[in-house]
Amino acid sequence: MHSFLRVVAAAVPLILALAAAGCAEGKTEARPTVSVPETSPPAPVPLTPQVAEQAFRTYVTDEDVARAAGDERLALTWTSDGQSQLTAAEFRRAAYDGDPVRRFAYGKPEMYVPKLKDAAYPQWFVVSVDRSVLGRPKSRHKALMAFVLRGPSDRWKLTLATLLQEKADEPEVAIDDDGYAEALSTDDTSVLIRPRDVGGIQATIAAEGGGSVAAKVMKSSAVTTGFYRDAKQAKKKAKKKDLTLQVVYTATPFPYFGLRTENGGGLVVYSLFRNTSLVAKDPDTPAPEIPEDAEHLLDGTVEGNEVDTTSTLHFAAYDPPKAKKGKAQPKAHMVADDGAVTKAATPPLKKP
Repeated sequence: MHSFLRVVAAAVPLILALAAAGCAEGKTEARPTVSVPETSPPAPVPLTPQVAEQAFRTYVTDEDVARAAGDERLALTWTSDGQSQLTAAEFRRAAYDGDPVRRFAYGKPEMYVPKLKDAAYPQWFVVSVDRSVLGRPKSRHKALMAFVLRGPSDRWKLTLATLLQEKADEPEVAIDDDGYAEALSTDDTSVLIRPRDVGGIQATIAAEGGGSVAAKVMKSSAVTTGFYRDAKQAKKKAKKKDLTLQVVYTATPFPYFGLRTENGGGLVVYSLFRNTSLVAKDPDTPAPEIPEDAEHLLDGTVEGNEVDTTSTLHFAAYDPPKAKKGKAQPKAHMVADDGAVTKAATPPLKKP
């Protein structure tokens, strides 16, 4: 024991001397370098009909989980663009009414998958499928649903869904022997209306009616000239209450999609906004009432003299091929529509 203590006593001065020398020289012992492994971005997956169908099946399952749980945040992770706006508004409407959010049952899908370059993004495809609301046996409609994948590390999301009109025939999309559809370019001139202009043509007719130049290339319907008539009647009704109503249809920043049909035409799916403003300009006129379809988006009060709403509307139109010289030219016509009010505001009175 005494020998051990003598060894320790002899060693302590040596250790202190070495430590002092190290401090005097300003040197510290180097620490080992921690290496972080590099991660490579996921490799692009080529879009095939099989990949698209799996993406659709995954969406159907995950959407139902979110809706069954009443989880708006989860539901929104599977949507984008206009469909996100409509989904959020639907959840809020259900909460306002005290009802469960709708859940859907789907039939066998028909996949419209364009042949894209393997590394090209965004990827997209359209699905035509029967869809019904659970618990409502007579609610079955043919739905056209567009999905987008914006990058290899993203997930497939539903960007647009619209419902085939009752008396409309769904255009037959051309599918090749490998199961692929042909995508129309935004400025394709083989069809009557360039795909990028279809929404603008509809919006113009909605604003100007059947006398519009745009009506020469698109048929009258409930969502073209019908929109014009509805707005005209609503303006007259508002005027009787000393209110001014403005209705404007505008383009959206959301993607649109065009697919070649078997006869050389095109199926174009896209979105529009409908903006309304109801104003009591006369100070003696009572503030306008909140529209029923916007009540769930507001707190029930009108601070000023105005109620503004924005609706997100989804459509599909048939765009016929350009007729050959000397032949009659068919018009484009609407085949599907859906949408709802997704934003509302009651701005306070503006100070003079």
